[in-house]
Amino acid sequence: MKLAVVVPIYNEEALLGELKTRLTQVLGGIGIDFEIIFVNDGSSDGSLEILKRFAQEDSHVSVVSLSRNFGHQQSITAGLSLASADAVVIMDGDLEDPPEVIPDLLNKWHEGFKVVTAQRRSRQVAPFKAMLFRAFHRLFQFMSDYPVPLDSGVFCLLDRAPWGQLLAIHETNRFIPGLRSWIGFRSTTIWYDRGKRHAGEPKQTSGRLLKYAFDAIFSFSYKPLRLSLVMGLFLFVLSSSYAFVLVILRILNINVVSGFTTVSVAILFFGGLMLVSNGILGEYLGRIYDEVKRRPLYVVDEVIRNPPGPLADE
Repeated sequence: MKLAVVVPIYNEEALLGELKTRLTQVLGGIGIDFEIIFVNDGSSDGSLEILKRFAQEDSHVSVVSLSRNFGHQQSITAGLSLASADAVVIMDGDLEDPPEVIPDLLNKWHEGFKVVTAQRRSRQVAPFKAMLFRAFHRLFQFMSDYPVPLDSGVFCLLDRAPWGQLLAIHETNRFIPGLRSWIGFRSTTIWYDRGKRHAGEPKQTSGRLLKYAFDAIFSFSYKPLRLSLVMGLFLFVLSSSYAFVLVILRILNINVVSGFTTVSVAILFFGGLMLVSNGILGEYLGRIYDEVKRRPLYVVDEVIRNPPGPLADE
């Protein structure tokens, strides 16, 4: 039995020593073989040199260095493609995801769960930022067409089957928590308290977080498109009613400015009609969008052979 841990790294030289020490202590105490895969996502500080030293000194450590900064989700995918184990743990490299939670993830895996998600009971960030995070997670839960545990990020354990299927999805704008829920399999969650950042400054800027939120919502929900359709229908009915009132007032010659009725009716009617048309086109566009993504039509949970063999995509 072997466990792999994938950790994306971007300009984290101030905390790499502590991260490596805590990971090694936790994984060494579990009593199974393990590998730690650090993914250098185009760091501009001394992170890469430190990681290379780790790999030279410890046979359990591997390093993947990307040619530039491709992003958090892409660097995780790069680490997953290199890993060779029975299960993989994904965690952030800022020590806000404590390595000491890994044994709890493993315990649930031993119980037969193939996807174990770490769900945050609390997080130590500024109150305003915490409020924004809570608002996003609740908005995403409402908007998403697939259930995603509240207050959960990339910190999780994946068995080989869901891990392989996650790699089989080649979307460019990736949102791993959503993909993790979309692929299915027997899942559960554990609770943990997200700690403070050990050192340095957060690398996820407001712009990056906003893009992350857009990737989450637009990749896993048609509701914005359907909202456009509903708004168009509402305005169409409203404008038609208003147009009817204006026509009646014109017939009765009551408080009507000359030439106002025709222009108002035309603008309101065709404006509402265009929004309805755009909403309908949006529904078709959303389906074309899914086809372009090339997500698999079904997911294989198990292949039974004699003797047992690997999954078809391995």
